Amino acid sequence: MEILSTIEQLNINTSGCDYLKKNNFVNGAFIATLGIVICKILGLVYVIPFYKIIGTQGGALYSYAYSIYAVFLNLSTAGIPMAISKIVSEYNALNQEKLQKRAFKIASKLLNIVGLIAFALLFVFSDLFARLIIGGVEGGNTVADVSIAIKTVSLALIVVPQLSILRGYFQGNRYITQSSLSSVIEQLVRVIIIIFGSYISVKVFGLPVKIAVYISILGATIGALTSYIYLKIKIRKHKNDFSTEKTTSKELKVDNKMLLKKIVCYAIPFVIINLLQSAYSVVDTFTVVKTMTSLGYPTAVAETTIGVLNTWGSKLNMIVVSISLGLIVSLVPNVTASYAKNDFKDINNKVNQSIKMLLFITLPMAIGISILSAPIWNVFYGYDKLSVSIFSIFILQVVFYSVYITLINVTQAMNQTKLSLGVLSFSFILKVILNIPMMRLLSFFNIEAYYGPPITNALIELTSLTIILIILHKKYKFSYKDLISPFFKILFCLGIMILSLVGMKYLYFSIDSIASSILTIVLFVLVGALIYFSLAFKLKLIDNIFGPNLLENLIDRLPFKKKGGQK
Repeated sequence: MEILSTIEQLNINTSGCDYLKKNNFVNGAFIATLGIVICKILGLVYVIPFYKIIGTQGGALYSYAYSIYAVFLNLSTAGIPMAISKIVSEYNALNQEKLQKRAFKIASKLLNIVGLIAFALLFVFSDLFARLIIGGVEGGNTVADVSIAIKTVSLALIVVPQLSILRGYFQGNRYITQSSLSSVIEQLVRVIIIIFGSYISVKVFGLPVKIAVYISILGATIGALTSYIYLKIKIRKHKNDFSTEKTTSKELKVDNKMLLKKIVCYAIPFVIINLLQSAYSVVDTFTVVKTMTSLGYPTAVAETTIGVLNTWGSKLNMIVVSISLGLIVSLVPNVTASYAKNDFKDINNKVNQSIKMLLFITLPMAIGISILSAPIWNVFYGYDKLSVSIFSIFILQVVFYSVYITLINVTQAMNQTKLSLGVLSFSFILKVILNIPMMRLLSFFNIEAYYGPPITNALIELTSLTIILIILHKKYKFSYKDLISPFFKILFCLGIMILSLVGMKYLYFSIDSIASSILTIVLFVLVGALIYFSLAFKLKLIDNIFGPNLLENLIDRLPFKKKGGQK
């Protein structure tokens, strides 16, 4: 529980007053990122003991339920939480408290109805979905087993949509700490139920593996419910913080139909953004295996490639992507508020600061993970030379993706829907056009074709983010001069770090066992981080990006610091 305490303490006012504190942009981005990273790590770590308990067949049953649940979850939450975050921050900036509260209530009712419909469809037609998933396959999980698993996971659709919109409400009010902490609570409870529930049911009581899977799946509902209760308690306990009574004398006249229309209009672009983002993997699914086998690669190599790109490598990539996701949580309400007041200078500053933060954090993370791809892969999945080779390049593309997706959300927060959707559509079309030619081009130059998809992604994302920056410069006179000096300082720190880690490989680099792989990871991370951050402090790079006295401020907020700032 130290994790939860640390996140909460990062936002506690040192005077000891019992009220919620709004997060500024940097503080909110840091806390949101910390929460997302913790959730992603928990999501990765639990897989190792869980699959050892339930085995391949149990893992398949678990995946069947979650694959269909993910579709219905996306349909039932469909961009509305982010839309609410945007609307709440917009009306707060305009001092329209009553309007933002009405919008929240309307969105809550809408998602409640959609969630219940999704639950009913999944629960009632679980047999049909089960038959569609496994057909007449025999010797493994039965249709009845899959149907029960789907029924169990459908219960989460009653709670998760309401939880999502509640988080959007907190984020819109810039209470990022509580929103992030609720995500950690949800994931922590879920993981505890998965690991202990499956272990006790199988190893202690000797129950069938499918019972352990059902209990584990139920963890999604219990985790979401626990998190929902936490946020509701926070709202009831701190009513005054959500009731600022800041309504201008001239209240805007907006009826419920107009609010509902605004919610839907704000939500649709976010839905399309999510769909187009996931479409990249769909393109890979339809092109990678066929193209590689046509180039003479064995089917096993082609299928390993698609597995790394769409599943196993993507899970590890999410650790780095979490940085941008946390940044977006804080960035969207801040940019929306500034846009509502036509403060484009502030938006420009936040865009520049976001890019600097992303480059400063994601570049060393991605390159460090690439250098450590062999021991990292060995710890999570067991060593495989081909998978490690693909992943070592795949992880580097995440740096471009992080900046790209952050800028897409910035444009959407500025109501530049045509720009964001236009760039996303352009990116998708390029992916469709270039994916196969890139693999064939690499093969022609005797470079392995499986590097094609990540290289294609990187080139497309770099092109797209450049287009966005150019358009923002031309339309809103955005300046990027502040990025030049920090960028070269980051490259300098990065270069010294890379040289040091490459040199360390000659001293110690072992993947003989999981224990030696972990030791390799720990040593390299400690040395790399020490070198990189020491240089960054000396060059005043951290002060430039995060503001002065960052380290002192963080230390002052740690749990072991007493109230009043005394040690």
